[in-house]
Amino acid sequence: MLVADRVAGRDGPSVRLVILDFDGTLADTFPWFARVLPGVADRYGFRRPSPDEVETLRALDARGVMRHLAVPGWKLPLIARHMHGLAARDAGGLALFPGIPALLARLKAGGIALAVVSSNREDVVRRVLGPDCTGLIDRYACGAALFGKARRFRAVLRGSGVAPARVLCLGDELRDHHAATRAGLAFAAVTWGYTRAEALAAAGPAHLFATPAAVAAALLPEATRAA
Repeated sequence: MLVADRVAGRDGPSVRLVILDFDGTLADTFPWFARVLPGVADRYGFRRPSPDEVETLRALDARGVMRHLAVPGWKLPLIARHMHGLAARDAGGLALFPGIPALLARLKAGGIALAVVSSNREDVVRRVLGPDCTGLIDRYACGAALFGKARRFRAVLRGSGVAPARVLCLGDELRDHHAATRAGLAFAAVTWGYTRAEALAAAGPAHLFATPAAVAAALLPEATRAA
């Protein structure tokens, strides 16, 4: 497993913008996803995963999951729209991971701008974040296609005025890593979400974080972290 090294300078953070994924990074939505997936499979005619297969799926990237479950590619927009509707219906029962509100507040106080790029709908993201955390986010770029995050990353970068070398994308899936790479941005993986830590480490992210506190420790100067 990679060890997250310091990326904060002595006089302040070298990272000036963190682009955050939502599902599996900020919000603990994998149990919800596993619960609704069988019904979605029945509705759209792909194979239901057995309970024993869930951990297998967590080691795959999004295309690998599609192949494993025989998901027809042409149905992806329909499936995504339906899943977004289910997330909106169930948003009241979704929650942030422990430590995420504190992490967002610390990064913001440390002078780091925050953006959320998600395949989920913005209204769902805002509801789950709640008013305090929502106000910490400088920009939302939500509703991205399953494989359309690279374009959203580039758009956020253009609007930020931050040099690419000072941007870090934070996510829990291999497709997040692929998208950041295509956009020319560094990627840090978190191990508390959808994809297993071993699969993330094998992809070679710039950093691999096991806790939200580890993110703050790597990105912020010591004095800011302690504040």
